[in-house]
Amino acid sequence: MAQEDDVKNEAADLKKDLEDAKAKCEEYLNGWKRERADFLNYKKDEMERIGELVKYANEELILKILPILDNLCLASQHISDPGIAQIKKQLENFLQKEGIEPIETVGKQFDPNTMEIVEGVEGKKPGIVAEETQKGYTMSGKIIRVAKVKISK
Repeated sequence: MAQEDDVKNEAADLKKDLEDAKAKCEEYLNGWKRERADFLNYKKDEMERIGELVKYANEELILKILPILDNLCLASQHISDPGIAQIKKQLENFLQKEGIEPIETVGKQFDPNTMEIVEGVEGKKPGIVAEETQKGYTMSGKIIRVAKVKISK
């Protein structure tokens, strides 16, 4: 009988050890699943961050190109040269392909988010942009340079 009790106790101990091992296995599996989900979320967040960096990486270069475009626009207003007009058009097309869009201002209501007042002029409707002294631009919807304008007072 003692031997039978020992076998029962050993079987009970083995059963308990097996249940403990199953519980640990389930705990480890759940921990792994959580870590896997955290890693996938981290990876997704990093891909979005890198995408944003790439999207705006050229912003500094574009800001250096914009004064060149400004000068070409001034030159094309005063000099009727097809070469200048062609270069200006190529530069505008390049910027457009890069997601750079000019901010429309003349005849519009003054918007402090996209415009900076450089002078007030006499006009029919107060607060309406009468003239643009420097074009403003957006890059994929983000303002990279505000427009400098003269508004009616």
